[in-house]
Amino acid sequence: MAVPARRTSKKVKRQRRTHFKLQVPGMVACPNCGEMKLAHRVCKECGHYKGKEVVSN
Repeated sequence: MAVPARRTSKKVKRQRRTHFKLQVPGMVACPNCGEMKLAHRVCKECGHYKGKEVVSN
């Protein structure tokens, strides 16, 4: 089994982990009701997607 020749320093470990972070989902305003919704998803408030009612409340 391979064993590292020397210990990984804190600096190197933290540099590697700079991309391990939470990201905010892409939110857009619904063109029908104006509520914020996830992009490319049906609006939870009015049930519209691409200008058509997909889900009736």
